[in-house]
Amino acid sequence: METKDVIYELRTKKGLSQEELAEKIFVTRQAVSRWETGETIPNTETLKLLSRLFDVSINTLLGSPRQLICQCCGMPLADSNISKETDGFFNEEYCKWCYSDGEYMYHNIDDLIDVCVAHMANEHLPSEQVRTYIKEMLPKLDYWKQYKNLDGAEKFDEFKRKLIEEINALRVDGMPKVEKLNALVGGYINLEYRLPNGKTVKFLNDNATYLGNQLECEFDCDRCFGIAANMDFILICTYEANGENPELVIYKKR
Repeated sequence: METKDVIYELRTKKGLSQEELAEKIFVTRQAVSRWETGETIPNTETLKLLSRLFDVSINTLLGSPRQLICQCCGMPLADSNISKETDGFFNEEYCKWCYSDGEYMYHNIDDLIDVCVAHMANEHLPSEQVRTYIKEMLPKLDYWKQYKNLDGAEKFDEFKRKLIEEINALRVDGMPKVEKLNALVGGYINLEYRLPNGKTVKFLNDNATYLGNQLECEFDCDRCFGIAANMDFILICTYEANGENPELVIYKKR
């Protein structure tokens, strides 16, 4: 269906005249008429207003030219399961289970894999087969694609093993040996460190994905070690409960 037909159908289903629709989205009746004859299409901002008014995605308004999938879990997206921002506008990158009320629901790729396996496995599709497929697919999605130059689970695991070796080779005093790294979103672990001059600084990107972990200090103390790394650097810090009073231990370029 073309945009002109979609807008006409949505308008008439809602019982609106062209003039009434125009008033709701701050355009002229003539503009609505031109959309419905196919002479023009709405601009981006007007498409957003139409999307919120009719509770459909912009993709639907444009005649569904793209096959949308959630860029966090890979689920096919339809208007009924697309996420929304806090202002009511659709976020066509994610499903409503991975992104809700302006918040990302998953910060650890292994947690999401477990959820997907639990929901997808059945008598015809064994858990291990689902796990293998999900583990291969997720790193290719935008939300987890910090490692976009790695093709497939095997190379992704190889990269993690090498990174673990590099971190352990640093022999940080009091830090246990690293056995595992999880995919973590920057905004979840982006602590603010105080510099000697009194200013504070953050080293991570809230929207990027890193490999990291939290480890309890081997000494008898109330601090934990935090690790965040990617292709470019390794960051190791310590902090108290809930990320309080963080101190940078190592920031090393790779």
